[in-house]
Amino acid sequence: MDFKLNLLAAALVLGFSSSAMAADPIKIGVAGPFTGGSAPMGVSMRDGVKLAVADINAKGGVLGRQLQIVERDDEAKPERGVQIAQELINKEKVVATVGYINTGVALASQRFYQEAKIPVMNNVATGSIITKQFADKPENYIFRNAANDQIQSQMIIQEAVDNRKFKKVAILADSTNYGQLGREDLEKALDKKGMKAVATEKYNIKDVDMTAQLLKAKQAGAEVVLTYGIGPELAQIANGMEKLNWKVPMIGSWTLSMGNFIDNAGKNGNGTRMPQTFIQEATTPKRKAFIDAYVKAYNPPGGRMPSPVSAAQGYDSIFLLAAAIKQANSTEGPKIKAALENLNEKIEGVVTSYSKPFSKDNHEAITADITVFGEVKDGKVVPVK
Repeated sequence: MDFKLNLLAAALVLGFSSSAMAADPIKIGVAGPFTGGSAPMGVSMRDGVKLAVADINAKGGVLGRQLQIVERDDEAKPERGVQIAQELINKEKVVATVGYINTGVALASQRFYQEAKIPVMNNVATGSIITKQFADKPENYIFRNAANDQIQSQMIIQEAVDNRKFKKVAILADSTNYGQLGREDLEKALDKKGMKAVATEKYNIKDVDMTAQLLKAKQAGAEVVLTYGIGPELAQIANGMEKLNWKVPMIGSWTLSMGNFIDNAGKNGNGTRMPQTFIQEATTPKRKAFIDAYVKAYNPPGGRMPSPVSAAQGYDSIFLLAAAIKQANSTEGPKIKAALENLNEKIEGVVTSYSKPFSKDNHEAITADITVFGEVKDGKVVPVK
């Protein structure tokens, strides 16, 4: 009798432990700058991620388990990103990571995921090389759902040269990996038009005076200023032009939609244009629900997200990963990667509807036809008609 009771007790203990294991949350890393000049992008991305996780968990999670995010502030520093990657992989045992705002941080950090065979979904960083860093390897674990710089630079040059007929362009790019790789992409796109910039100038993060760079552009006869930068310094370009009493259009990468550009530039930012995957307008029921949920949850000043693009792409990145985990019926990295490369489910995202967004040879979910132009107008970004 005692033997049977012992067996029953053992079975119950085993049953409890296996059900507890089954209920363990699925950990997903979230890495980005939540402090410093890039924080509007990082915080918006993280908040979008949180909304997606809440939506998925409210419907039962994935594979009967709740999603749990493990967030870390990389401070926009590559060396910090490297530490975080190793911590999320080795200590936290994440099954995937979303994030990366800064191209330099992504390039330094994602090699650890590649080695560990754990997928990374870049949801903001746009350096063209990011998804190609390990393209020569048999398996590539790096994905993205943001408009890369190749797409953006071609759109910027098309807008400046083809649509608005400017013959003399100046380029102002910051000294980060993002700024300098973006500048190279702009120069390549210009070269295809048989053109070169009349002035190409560099500035550093935290610079507060762009007079010297702008004077060179003005003296070279530039009719438009093209920008590639990541922080509030972009506003110094618009404000510097006002100081010089030199007003030519600004067209640049998507970061010109950030709240810290719009607010710091004020009226001097009006008319600035940039490629966007998402503009904070309720143009679809999905977008309206997302915007309403974001504003209710985080109550941003004036109801404007600090970086709408980052928030929307952060949100969608979680749904792409969740669909892959569900399809793989596994949390093993190689199986999730294989599922991402052949997603069966159509995902209704905030940015777009994703249908087979990735393949083995193409890890970019966003194409040029998804990306539109936005324009700063009286404190917010509106679509260019």
